[in-house]
Amino acid sequence: MALTMIVLSDRDVRSLLPMADAIEIVENAMIAVSAGAANLPLRSVVDVGEPNRMGVMPGALLPGHGQTEACFGVKLVSLFPGNPDAGFSSHQGAIVLFEPEHGSAIAMMNAGLLTAIRTAAASAVATRALARPDSGTLAMIGAGEQAEHHLEAMLCVRPSIRHVRVAGRRRAKAEAFAAHAAERHPGVTIEVFDDVRSAVGSADLVCTVTSSSEPVLMGGWVAPGTHLNVVGASIPSKREIDEEMVARSRLFVDYRASTFAQAGEVIRAIESGRIGRDHVLAEIGEVLAGKAAGRGSADDITLYRSLGIAAQDLACAGHCWREARARGLGVEASLD
Repeated sequence: MALTMIVLSDRDVRSLLPMADAIEIVENAMIAVSAGAANLPLRSVVDVGEPNRMGVMPGALLPGHGQTEACFGVKLVSLFPGNPDAGFSSHQGAIVLFEPEHGSAIAMMNAGLLTAIRTAAASAVATRALARPDSGTLAMIGAGEQAEHHLEAMLCVRPSIRHVRVAGRRRAKAEAFAAHAAERHPGVTIEVFDDVRSAVGSADLVCTVTSSSEPVLMGGWVAPGTHLNVVGASIPSKREIDEEMVARSRLFVDYRASTFAQAGEVIRAIESGRIGRDHVLAEIGEVLAGKAAGRGSADDITLYRSLGIAAQDLACAGHCWREARARGLGVEASLD
């Protein structure tokens, strides 16, 4: 039997994975993960010359628990923090998807855009489950690629947002983000702030999407009732928020195993004695499945610490593969 692999470009992924679809796909994947229907070894990180790294994220999704088909695969992704200054995404790489019957590779796709979409979709899933329904003001800390996707995702699940506050390391970049976002989202007021504390002071939602190694958001700065998506730091040596912010919050995560091994904010707070491991109240999949409580009151500060897991990539990649076959997209490469 002739074997073929579909190769999908960023343009294909953009067409095949709109944000609204990605949110539902990621939600089902997170429920499956927390139900034990996934095999997820921890991400391996390879130093390829400071500050650059390559991550290897293998995984397998099993059928059931909202998954239409089993699949397994691997994401190979390079993280080059200086790329945005050169006009490239900080995340580059590829996802290879395999089918479970014979173990054949069936698809390969660019990982950069898919990663950005699924990461924002995961934050949207947590926001829909944890944030106050009437949330009207969003603070975006960081003004890069993830900020753009996160704004779209937040508006998908909280159309009540009418004000966006942006704070970035470089004001010119934050202003460029604000101008572009205003064109894409008419009816939403977007304001640029020079400091994080002012931006988050009266926000209902906060998304931190920076590459900072040291905390940019402190625990005393957010008001009761705020929901936070902490997204940018993906290795133990980096932290976007301080220990006080972790301790003040009702803390939810994507996957406990990776949280305790790789979430620098949580690791530091445990090591300092500010919190115990039980401060992680639940995986978001447990909340979505009704197995754990989420927000308890309007005054709770809820925090979703997102690391990103291979299950999200595989679920989105599988969707792209099925849609590409149905719509005749991508390039077929013979494996003979």
